[in-house]
Amino acid sequence: MKTIFIKNAAFQKKQLVLLEFPFDFELKELVKTLAGADWKPSLKAWTIPYSDAVLPDLLVIFKGKAWLDYSGFKKVEIEATPEALPTLAPALALEIQHFTDWMRNRRYSESTIKNYTGGLGLFFRFVGNKNPEQITNEDLESFHKNYIIRKKYSASFQSLVINAVKLYFSNRLKRKLEPMEIERPKQPRLLPHVLSKGEVKTILQAHQNMKHRAMLSLIYACGLRRGELLNLKLTDIDSQRGMVRINQGKGGKDRMVPISDKVIGMLREYYHYGKPKEYLFEGATSGQTYSPTSLQEVLKSAVKKSGIKKPVTLHWLRHSYATHLLESGTDLRFIQELLGHNSSKTTEIYTHVSQKSLQKIKSPFDDL
Repeated sequence: MKTIFIKNAAFQKKQLVLLEFPFDFELKELVKTLAGADWKPSLKAWTIPYSDAVLPDLLVIFKGKAWLDYSGFKKVEIEATPEALPTLAPALALEIQHFTDWMRNRRYSESTIKNYTGGLGLFFRFVGNKNPEQITNEDLESFHKNYIIRKKYSASFQSLVINAVKLYFSNRLKRKLEPMEIERPKQPRLLPHVLSKGEVKTILQAHQNMKHRAMLSLIYACGLRRGELLNLKLTDIDSQRGMVRINQGKGGKDRMVPISDKVIGMLREYYHYGKPKEYLFEGATSGQTYSPTSLQEVLKSAVKKSGIKKPVTLHWLRHSYATHLLESGTDLRFIQELLGHNSSKTTEIYTHVSQKSLQKIKSPFDDL
């Protein structure tokens, strides 16, 4: 996964945010969807307008697509104007803290909690710290029209803030805000990246290190997410039944995934070599999980050794697993269960990249 460096810049008396990264077609196309995105040849970087919420917005948009390095990014103190939002009132800050506790008790992810509380606080400031009991649909519609749309925030940020406000009112105040003038923005449909079986084989065999080969192989062999692999414990491998137990995957769900005898043999060889104590793949300190960054570097090195020029990420292996299952005739309902998807619609996206399905279509060009 490539890194995007986020920095501040002033250009023609305007505060901008610089996005610097090595050329990558997918990232370039994603950046172009951002409101106000512009390529500045003189800066050799993409720029977008600065705002207080730009960093949370970017974290949402590029989640799973790229690493964001914002060590060079600082919040800009912009001189107050008549349109500047007021500071959040202490009473509303306390209310947001109660909302945070409510979400945490219901096991919302920390990233969701952070984004929702930030969005709700922004909305409260926009309405002038009005008592929540007095807030109406018109206030949310005004916020949408005169803040989100006017400042050209992205569709992702728009959905995030509206979801946060609606969740707060429906669960904290037990009433619904149903703004009639707000339509859900259309999200760009990005197809998953899929490798051929030959490319996968080349990547998985690139390392001589048994531990590195075992990690990458298990991600592909079982369609695991990065965090699911790193959290696997020795007791999660049931070699007698040929199953792997995934504990608390995305959405806090457990699931069982089949594992082949071939992979079990590889894991036994690795165990004899690595002697892990608790987690299947441990870092430098015994009993602690392997570093996500180090795992990404393992893949990056394997891709480089294999000679593949594509910007392969760990999630590409999961996408390839699902697509190859579909091409071999596995029912979508089973693939949904193996991947841990809530909705079949999420799994159906693999039909759009399945080589077997697409090659059945005959081009009219062939009849000319």
